[in-house]
Parts: sequence; structure tokens; C-alpha cells
Amino acid sequence: MNVLIIEDEKALARELEIFLSNSNYICEVCYDGSSASEKVGVNLYDFILIDLGLPDYDGLDLLKEAKKSNPDAAYVILTARAEINDRIKGLDMGADDYLAKPFSLLELQSRMQAITRRKFGLKNNVIVLGEFSVNLTDRLITHSAAEVSAITKKEFDLIAYLILHKNRTVTRNQLSEHIWGSIINDDYDSNYIDAHIKNIRKKLTAFAPVEWLETVRGLGYKIKINT
Repeated sequence: MNVLIIEDEKALARELEIFLSNSNYICEVCYDGSSASEKVGVNLYDFILIDLGLPDYDGLDLLKEAKKSNPDAAYVILTARAEINDRIKGLDMGADDYLAKPFSLLELQSRMQAITRRKFGLKNNVIVLGEFSVNLTDRLITHSAAEVSAITKKEFDLIAYLILHKNRTVTRNQLSEHIWGSIINDDYDSNYIDAHIKNIRKKLTAFAPVEWLETVRGLGYKIKINT
């Protein structure tokens, strides 16, 4: 998932970027409100982490601005401010959560996972797909307790992103933008995405059928989950 980190403490921003990148998020970093304002105006993100104490911008004003162009993003406020009113204002303005500095990176990750579950209607991090179990936290796919180890990192990312958008068609452009961090050009060979899906099907059908992974002709792909 795409994450925008807005934090003026460069050491902390870098620490967040490294940690979240290692947790398979695609990260961009801004050290001030002006550059962040430009980014949220032209790009779409899944998570936006906002430091309220920016040198050139009030974080609450930036939150309000970002929500206009990124209404579907999840927002986490990062603040060293002691005043509870700032946190309440942020939550009232639509922030999903807040963390007071200093905070644990593992706690941040846990809260982001909880937000993701709420946002996409997932009860837990283990999803059952036919005869398979997909653990979104440990990034494992198992069949009869045996790990499907042949699945690559990017193939798992594809499955996980489709799970988050369960029962909805996800286009090839969306898959490329959110997993590879770039939008497919008009003249791009769509076989790029199709080849990954083909490999996923081949590896999984060696264990069991995968009728839950559907091709939506001319558009993209869908994972069907009975709710």
C-alpha cells in the first residue's frame, strides 16, 4: 500500500520509511507542509502519516486539505504536542488514529493493520480462500497447514491487495500503481500483470483449485470471498 510520510524530523522520517518499506509498504517522504501539499494534490495514497508540528504548515490545515484530494486514504496523526485538543480536533476532522511521540514502530504497524482491517471489513489477518489460508501479517499462504513457499513477494502483494478489495474488480492500472508504485502507460503491455496472475494460478492449483480468483475480461481481476 502507498504511504506518504509527512515528518520534519529527518531522522524519524527516515526511520519510518525504512521500517514501513521493510514491511512491504511503498513510501514517499515529505519534510514540510508545502511539498506535502503538492504531493497530495496530484497523487493518491492508502495511508498518510501527518506530523502536526510542521515548520511551515499547521498539520490540521494539511489534514483538511489532504482529505479533499485523498478522501479514501487512512490518516494517522503523529504529534509531540501535549494538548489533547489537537488530537481531538484531528479525529473530529476525520483522522483514523493518532500516535504521540515518542512511539513504537511496531505499535504504528499494528495500528495501521487495525485501520486496514476496519476499512476493508476484515475480521482478522487470516483469510480463508477455498482450501487456502492467507495470513496477511506473516505474509504466508498455507494449504492443509503446509506453506505454499513458491509464491514470490510480488505475487503475495497482488493476492493481498485483491483480498483488501474483495468482491470488487481491481484494474491492471490499480494493481500496478499500488503494488509497483507506478501507473501503467497507455502503450504498456498488459501481459505484465497477466503473467503474474498466471504464475499465481499455476503455483496454487498444484495444491487445490482457485475458483475464487476471477478474471474480469477487459478490466482486471477479482477475489471472491463469501461474507
